[in-house]
Order: sequence, then structure tokens, then C-alpha cells
Amino acid sequence: MTDTFLIRPITPADDAAMAAVIRTVMPEFGADGPGFAIHDAEVDTMSAAYAAPRSAYFVVERDGRVIGGGGVAPLENAAPDVCELRKMYFLPQARGIGAGSAMMQRCLDVARTHGFGRCYLETLTGMDAAQALYQRSGFTPLAAPMGGTGHFSCDRFFIRDL
Repeated sequence: MTDTFLIRPITPADDAAMAAVIRTVMPEFGADGPGFAIHDAEVDTMSAAYAAPRSAYFVVERDGRVIGGGGVAPLENAAPDVCELRKMYFLPQARGIGAGSAMMQRCLDVARTHGFGRCYLETLTGMDAAQALYQRSGFTPLAAPMGGTGHFSCDRFFIRDL
């Protein structure tokens, strides 16, 4: 293995691999019960879900294997200028190699091209490395959730101007 990786748009051929990443990483952080993204219908068909207008999803590939991903889409039940950073998860082999920072930049760049002015995200206590990345990337904590993600078990909320 090398420390190089590729970030590229998701394709239908990546759906099973990305679903496996999500179903592997979320339980690692205790995020597998009700109210977490692991139960979203889109998990099995990420490429189709992010083909919607103003949406994009990217995978991290290393040595021909999908090892993570992340995307943006309009935040449901929110102002039209607000997107949500969604389903950004990485297997352990994708951590510590710069993939998170690179994925964050790619997602924020595409959010700007889709005309969003703010980016929102939800996460969970205990996802400390992720929260450190969010704050390094300019996100600031919010006291309460925005929009209507359905992820009622998340307990940390962040926003960033684009």
C-alpha cells in the first residue's frame, strides 16, 4: 500500500463498497442505533441518491479499493442556501493520510459551485478526530440542529459560511 489516494465521483459500481464502509465505521463509534445515518434508505444506493440536483458524493480510492467517502446535498427543511455535509466516513486505512482534509475541500468546493452559502453537519460525541477536522475546516458549533435530517441521535451540530 502507498499513501496515495484518489478522490472521485461515486459510480453505481461503488454503491456496495460505500455501504460497507458506512456499516463498518458507524458502529465503531456507537452510531448504529435508531436516529443515525446508517439506517437511511440511500445507504445502499448512494450513487443514485446523490445524482439529485445540487448534490454530489465522492469516494476515496486507494489501491483500487473504496476506503471512504463524503458528499453534499441540500439540507432538508432549511433555507435554500444551506447544504449538508453528508455521510463522510473513512475506514481506518484512510485515516491519517490527508484524505479527510482533501475530501472536505472537495465537498466545500462543489457546494460553492452549486450556489450554497452555508454548509451544515451533524455528528456525535466521541467522533473527536472528525470534529477536529470540522473545526480546522472553519466549521463552528451550533447549540441545536438545523433542518430535518431525521438523525435525532446526533448530538453535535456545526455550520460554516462558504
